[in-house]
Amino acid sequence: MTVGIRHDDLRRRNRAMVISAVRRSGQEPSRTEITAITGLSHSTISAISSDLIAEGILREGRSEPTASKRGRPQVGLQLDPGAAAVLTVVLSLNLLTAAAIDYAGNILAEETRRLDTLSLPREALIRECVDMVRRRLDDRSLAEHRVLRIAFAVQGTADSQARTMLWTPITPHGDIPFADILEKAFGIPVIVENDCNMMAVALRWRGTDRYRDDFIAVLLSHGIGMGIVLNGELFIGTQSSGGEFGHMIHKPKGARCRCGRHGCVEAYAGNYAIWRNAHGLDENTEPAADIPDDEMLSLAGKARAGAGPERDAYEQAGSALGYSLGSLFSVIDPAPVTFVGIGATAFDLIEPALRRAIAETAGGQYSDSIVFATEPKEQILIREGCAMRALTFIDQEIFALGSPAALALQES
Repeated sequence: MTVGIRHDDLRRRNRAMVISAVRRSGQEPSRTEITAITGLSHSTISAISSDLIAEGILREGRSEPTASKRGRPQVGLQLDPGAAAVLTVVLSLNLLTAAAIDYAGNILAEETRRLDTLSLPREALIRECVDMVRRRLDDRSLAEHRVLRIAFAVQGTADSQARTMLWTPITPHGDIPFADILEKAFGIPVIVENDCNMMAVALRWRGTDRYRDDFIAVLLSHGIGMGIVLNGELFIGTQSSGGEFGHMIHKPKGARCRCGRHGCVEAYAGNYAIWRNAHGLDENTEPAADIPDDEMLSLAGKARAGAGPERDAYEQAGSALGYSLGSLFSVIDPAPVTFVGIGATAFDLIEPALRRAIAETAGGQYSDSIVFATEPKEQILIREGCAMRALTFIDQEIFALGSPAALALQES
């Protein structure tokens, strides 16, 4: 009995390694290349790949001559797009988006809908989300695909069990069990994730050295958020999604934040905070509900043009971000930071004050070695992270099994 269990575990692990090697490659790796990546024997790779092709999980792609141009060509392997599909849903301030994505990661169909998330009643907000999922599932693009997972990202905190939106500044409604609601409506497994965590997952899958072991993704938009990867693993709190960087206190009893508290990092570095300070408004002024991207771009242009309240506002944002990052770096080692969102387009205005602030903290003694990058398009990253979260679940928890039960799930 014990030997059988160990054999099953080994088989599952090896199948998962092969699928992961093909997915991470981003190309069409040959069996020989997969052998080098995984460390498994060539005969094991051949047997597993044959099974996965027969099951419709992988398929053969290109054929290329070997390096010596002798012998049989190297045949590449690729994920079979029709093996499965996933649905990504992202709920942000005044915005709801959904995309159907095939097993190879291609977008089949997507939808974007503007909502007034701050004023929508609880049941209306839930209904909008359910209706969008229903429209995507009913789309003809999914006629030949089975959706095996839905990944739902929210701007705010989700419980560590990935079931419920606990709190968000984009709506007064909290504790919404989106996973239970959508699973009851559609019978498809659902996970609920923090949007910034999904940005970090997307960066992690880019496969570069920068995003391998330790790095941080910081959202600079109307809200401020953070996704953290430590030792190659996404950091998630024991009770919530963790990394609630934007609502760390920068100045006790300071500027008003849209979360209702005072002195948060976001109350100095969020779009509404920069806009408020640039226009000389009192720091206790009600945060603007939403500020168009083109208005923020115009504000940044004025700041670049010369000294004035606009430039001062960006410097205040840089200081708030820098002191808070420096405090974080006194707990963990300094790590590469990628700033994501519309605010990242103004990083040149933020960086000087940010670096000065980090250097003044206990965690900033090596501040000169901290490297920064920018990724302006947050929605794309969040969608990619959701897709990879859902697809890798299918890889590891369904297709890696190779059992009659897994195959029945795939075929039903």
